[in-house]
Amino acid sequence: MEVLHPAGWAPAIGYANGIAARGRIVFVAGQVGWDEQQKFHSEDIVPQFDQALRNVLAILAEAGGKPEHICRMTAFCCDKPMYLAARNQLGRIWREHMGKHYPAMSMIFVSDLLDSPGKIELEATAVIPDNT
Repeated sequence: MEVLHPAGWAPAIGYANGIAARGRIVFVAGQVGWDEQQKFHSEDIVPQFDQALRNVLAILAEAGGKPEHICRMTAFCCDKPMYLAARNQLGRIWREHMGKHYPAMSMIFVSDLLDSPGKIELEATAVIPDNT
């Protein structure tokens, strides 16, 4: 996996501008903050983000993947003020599960999510190297 960062660009903070990789591609559909029985345990973005990220990683593990194989992640959030207020806590959860791995990422604020009372949804693309 190669992080793509054009010369002269300011550093990307908390994400990569681009990733190049070779191997088995795994697409993970949008995951919300519910458990394996599709039950939400909180309406707060922090525990929902934690669970959604755990869900992404559980699906990736089914393909033999690890957090560092994630090349792209998109987050859809329907509460921008709640997200901004929780950024430090979300960063702590990210580092707990992902370490210092930062894929190419996008954050999109939407009016609502399909699964209520979901506040955040994560989808990911991973590339598992051929040699693993």
